[in-house]
Amino acid sequence: MLNRFVLLLISLLVVGLRVRCQEATSGVSLPITVSGNTRATWTAPAENNEGSATTAGFRAILTPTLKLGPHWFAYSALDVHSSKYLSYETGSEENRLVEFELMQAFVGYSASFSKATVLIKAGQLSSAFGLFPVEYDDSKMPLIDAPMLYTGYLPIRPDQLPCGVKDVLGQTYGSEVDYHCGGSDDERYGVGPATLYGLPAVEAEISISRLDARLQLTNSSPANPHGLTDGGQAAQWTAGTGYTLPGGLHLGVSGFRGPYLDKILIPLLPAGKTLRDFPAWGAGADAEWSRGRWSVQGEWQHFHFELPGFSHSPSENGAYGQAKCILSPRLFLAMRATAQHFGRIQDSSGSSADQFAGPQQVYDFSVGYRFNRQQLLKVGSSWMNGNSWSVDSWVWPQSNRYMLQAQLVTSVTAVAKAFR
Repeated sequence: MLNRFVLLLISLLVVGLRVRCQEATSGVSLPITVSGNTRATWTAPAENNEGSATTAGFRAILTPTLKLGPHWFAYSALDVHSSKYLSYETGSEENRLVEFELMQAFVGYSASFSKATVLIKAGQLSSAFGLFPVEYDDSKMPLIDAPMLYTGYLPIRPDQLPCGVKDVLGQTYGSEVDYHCGGSDDERYGVGPATLYGLPAVEAEISISRLDARLQLTNSSPANPHGLTDGGQAAQWTAGTGYTLPGGLHLGVSGFRGPYLDKILIPLLPAGKTLRDFPAWGAGADAEWSRGRWSVQGEWQHFHFELPGFSHSPSENGAYGQAKCILSPRLFLAMRATAQHFGRIQDSSGSSADQFAGPQQVYDFSVGYRFNRQQLLKVGSSWMNGNSWSVDSWVWPQSNRYMLQAQLVTSVTAVAKAFR
């Protein structure tokens, strides 16, 4: 039902585009951002150095935009990258050398009424949850990597059921997840709490003076996004609002809620229960501020994933703060600190654990130098500290991962043309 609704709305918007373009000034542009990077990673202590590696990769983001009059427009963001470009695993690195992601592709309508501005979008959209997804572009990010809150995969699968607490604890953070009480036979990584890439949606945004708000209807959860042709889709909502204080500080909150488990698990659910009885939900708060040479931003997020057979299902709390300081028109420094903590779990048999994964902290630092308006070089380092933790007789020792990176970003506008 949601598929038909979205497709119908997009069709109506496209028809409107054709009509409006006949009566207003229009234009087309094609900005392109190409990035290349090299990365060295290693773990400590030295005797546990199996993860050491040196890699190199590339990424290209194309953002064609079509403006058709004062109100209508179309926008898309296409991401092509080599499998070794990202610093985090997606699970498909060994299958394809080059990845393609449709981050955004939508049509929009904007209008102003007195002090209010309204924007309607339909198509493939960035999630309305959180602050960072709309900034996921190497030319916009002061640091080389996205925050760990968005790139760390949790040991939770939407297409398999864990047998209990021990089955969850038996997984390795950031690796493939394999539960043992039914579901898909495929190999798969865990879920990311909120996708950095797009998902089919319809969104309404409004801003009135210092207040802004957004409401998004999606075909699936930001924690388990589906395409319009995939099975397992389920309509759900994401919403957010914010307020800009007189000094320039913007404060925001956002949240989402809806089913995230795949349809393959329906036969395994308790009698009388549906997938909507086991939702995933997230709540977040964010802040950003800039003045002069300084700019800062941060987010706090809480995620919860309901599972059949659990009286206390897995949850996560995380936060990051980052700052950028412009030293000169060409040179800047940036740093970020991220912390994650994983909540208590308990299954229906009474077995429990105070946390289902070890807490960790990530510290990122980078130096950026602009050769000119088109080219930016970033050199940075990262330290991930995984704290030691234990449950009963199980013990996970402390782990440390270090990383050095260099990234060259080139931004050009391949096409820029106005027409009537």
